[in-house]
Amino acid sequence: MGGSEYDDDWELPGADITLVLVGKLGYGKSATGNSILGREAFVSEYSHASVTDTCQMASNKLKDGRTINVIDTPGLFDMTISSEDAGKEIVKCMNMAKDGIHAVLMVFSATSRFSREDSSTVETIKVFFGEKIVDHMILVFTYGDLVGENKLKSMLNNAPEYLQKIVGLCQNRVVLFDNMTKDRRVQAKQLEKLLDVVDSVSANNGGKPFSHQMLTRIKEVHEREKVVHDANGYTEEQISELKKEIHRTRDEQLAQITSMPLRGCKTRAGLQSLSTSIQMRMSAVYF
Repeated sequence: MGGSEYDDDWELPGADITLVLVGKLGYGKSATGNSILGREAFVSEYSHASVTDTCQMASNKLKDGRTINVIDTPGLFDMTISSEDAGKEIVKCMNMAKDGIHAVLMVFSATSRFSREDSSTVETIKVFFGEKIVDHMILVFTYGDLVGENKLKSMLNNAPEYLQKIVGLCQNRVVLFDNMTKDRRVQAKQLEKLLDVVDSVSANNGGKPFSHQMLTRIKEVHEREKVVHDANGYTEEQISELKKEIHRTRDEQLAQITSMPLRGCKTRAGLQSLSTSIQMRMSAVYF
């Protein structure tokens, strides 16, 4: 793509890839992670209760030499998860993706009616990560064994306005996955298509993974925390100042969360509760 505004600093495909899976209970999120990795890395089974109860990351080597990291999240946006638990998992996910997120895979079931609640999930993700996260979002529809490419296209063309808006927001980045197939050719083809979309997302973003200021701040805090723990030769006063700076940085993270738009959140009280849980989680991690 000669003449692109990204020509000067686009990191050519060759770096590791980090994907984050987000989706509601029963949509096949963990199964999709297994299909991407080509092995049973995550527990996946039909259940009325969430099988994934905490963020997990698994990796695999691709044929082109790159390493792909997949972070499977619990049903962060299900009605049954508490604000406190959601806060803990968001922090854990951000720590796992310390080098940035190349793509967020929004997993939906092609056999389920897309609801306004599903639409609000996208808005909630924007609240947590910021508006720019949509530039890294890919829609993955599961149950490709029951719904073919042509049927999915027809469904999307006749979808309600709020679904069409999300498809447009993601610039038509839609992939269909069959997590039931044992056909290696089908498995390889759908993975290749997904990776092509991920690489196009990377190209459109100048080869840079999504690195919200919050992610950067967390890395800075960890580095400063390490200095405190390895504080041989520092005076008590210097150590005290370092700790104050760590707390100040953490408070800035929390302020950033609470100052975000409330679209996609149920109530301001709910967001404040989430912020409190994140603060408690960070306190446990840092000290």
